[in-house]
Amino acid sequence: MEIFVTGATGYIGSAVSRVLLEKGHTVSGLARSGEAAAALSAAGVTPVRGSLEDAAALEQAAARAGATVHTAMPWGEEAGAEDARTVATLIQALSGSNKPLVYTSGIWLMGETQGRVAGEMFPVRPPAMLSWRPAVERTVQDAKERNVRGVVLRPAMVYGRGGGLVGMMLRQARERGVIQLPGTGANHWSFVHVDDLAALYHLAIERAAAGSLYLAAHGTAVTARAVAEMAAKTAGVPGRVEFISVDAARATMGMMADCLVLDQKVLSTKAARELGWKPCGPGVLQALAAGAA
Repeated sequence: MEIFVTGATGYIGSAVSRVLLEKGHTVSGLARSGEAAAALSAAGVTPVRGSLEDAAALEQAAARAGATVHTAMPWGEEAGAEDARTVATLIQALSGSNKPLVYTSGIWLMGETQGRVAGEMFPVRPPAMLSWRPAVERTVQDAKERNVRGVVLRPAMVYGRGGGLVGMMLRQARERGVIQLPGTGANHWSFVHVDDLAALYHLAIERAAAGSLYLAAHGTAVTARAVAEMAAKTAGVPGRVEFISVDAARATMGMMADCLVLDQKVLSTKAARELGWKPCGPGVLQALAAGAA
């Protein structure tokens, strides 16, 4: 089956594409530039020239494919409007086909979990920068009314293969000799290894029912301080972790600073029960200690 992936050159999208190719599918991916197209071709992915703003390219690629995976994540003031338009375009292209559309959300929109270990039924309390995302999730889930098999995945913080926030902290430590994070470090983060997450996308395409929503988290939540301190040690600058005010962090991180101070404990067995998902990647602290994060 051909599977169309938006964001196929990105961290999550490239991992998803790799797993789909390993499972024997053909993969096409959106490429904004010639450089991106060359990178996709080198990875065995068929480039589709265009961008998320190119409705015709999106519609044609999604309509031709047997399934669509949307991993491209817009940022900035217009992110909500941009993502809503992209999802509407993809649903229009797939309308009446019963083909899967797997949408990438995230656990940040759940807000503080208030000391509880939260699952799919936990009420969402998104920070300001993600206030738009619950509506887009509902649009994907409601696509079943148009005979589209919409599925929402909410990954926890993704790590592994040198990417994600953990990879960013390692690079910061090596380049600047220090890791800076907002808050006090006492808040908890939940994680999922990128390879385990990619495997879940494959299962969602094959098995998830229309309108489904799954959390993607594995292992016990750990404090931001524990992750930062292990990253600093791995990078060769042990003890070089600085916590700064959220206001100060916004100057360089924008509103992402508000997300990084969320205290979230997230875990679910739903994907294991319904899809047979079996995450097996090392925990984030173990991966950092082994130099494999």
